[in-house]
Amino acid sequence: PRAILQWNVGSHRDISPESLSLFRLLEPHIEILVLGTGDRVERLHPAMLKQMRECGIAVEVQDTPNACATFNFLTSEKRMVAAGLIPP
Repeated sequence: PRAILQWNVGSHRDISPESLSLFRLLEPHIEILVLGTGDRVERLHPAMLKQMRECGIAVEVQDTPNACATFNFLTSEKRMVAAGLIPP
């Protein structure tokens, strides 16, 4: 179901295994997490991405405007998707 949750992340540097744990707890289980890292695409530590994949969640990292568009597209396809968005 549609929901909006506050994600306590101010910048891409705040993204950690702990901050990503929110997305692993969502029910129903999501299949894709779209992360918007602000004005530009920022690299995340590969271990964090691997941890999410091991939980069955694919992660797409983009700048926030493109992440919003990707999220909307995947939602329109009825995919189980969530977005973590940091304002540009």
